[in-house]
Amino acid sequence: MIHEIAFPKPTLISVNDVELEVFEAGQQNRGNPIVLCHGWPEHAFSWRHQVPVLVEAGYHVIAPNQRGYGNSSKPSEVTDYDIEHLAADLVALLDHYGYEDAIFVGHDWGAIVVWGLTLLHPSRVNKVINLSVPYLARGEKPWVEVMEEMLGPDHYIVNFNRNPGEADTIFEENTSQFLRNMYRKNTPIRAPKPGMGVNLVNLAKVYTPLGEPLMSESEMAVFISSFESSGFTGSINWYRNFDRNWHLLSDVDPIIQQPTLMIYGDRDIVAKSGNLAEFVPNVEVVNLDCGHWIQQEKPEETNQAILKWLEK
Repeated sequence: MIHEIAFPKPTLISVNDVELEVFEAGQQNRGNPIVLCHGWPEHAFSWRHQVPVLVEAGYHVIAPNQRGYGNSSKPSEVTDYDIEHLAADLVALLDHYGYEDAIFVGHDWGAIVVWGLTLLHPSRVNKVINLSVPYLARGEKPWVEVMEEMLGPDHYIVNFNRNPGEADTIFEENTSQFLRNMYRKNTPIRAPKPGMGVNLVNLAKVYTPLGEPLMSESEMAVFISSFESSGFTGSINWYRNFDRNWHLLSDVDPIIQQPTLMIYGDRDIVAKSGNLAEFVPNVEVVNLDCGHWIQQEKPEETNQAILKWLEK
């Protein structure tokens, strides 16, 4: 059963030269911190179904709106959103609460941050739980360059990098429509044809989206009002650091040794990794029958998978 309780009230916490809007629940200093890292275009509220369940299981749950989101700081420099800054924010959050390490859970871009955090600060990560986006191996070419070669210039990540400001403006002019079109289930977003990338700029202009709404109107309103207030540039700047991150991780040991749970949605547009165990040898994989928004689309199954794995 899904627990119906109010989402925690936020606190603004100063860390790493920014302020993060943090939603926390459960008792501090019981030695069970778990940090929930949202993706794009998301909000800490995307973990609303997990927070009460984890608190009930005895965890101190910490769910930040990461830099660029909600009421957290939105630095103006694109490079202020690279993996070193995003990881350092989370390390500083642990320091703020007095924790040596924690379990980190990430969905979508949050998963990319958790992978990067674990590579850069392995002693601060106890266990890894990631949803949707698998470990991204560092190949011979920078990531955006590879995406452009494979998926073309219209792919949204390539577009975000090659046409600065275009997507930001279109999303901000169509915030409600864009987010309503993104948050669908049962008919995932697809590329027009195999070998082409997904163009999310066009999605902001679609009046009759596919699939069913993922959320209730009141839930959707949280996301819409947040992005109407924050805009999209800060969050899209995460994508504009893909190639910078490729360079920043060049000298890092690429193997993640921490016990890891990887949860995939079978209908997710994000591809599963064929070599996950090569880079994450202590991984267990769970597949759920859902699309990209795993913890919101299948909250009970997600909670069960997480708790069952943590109990081992």
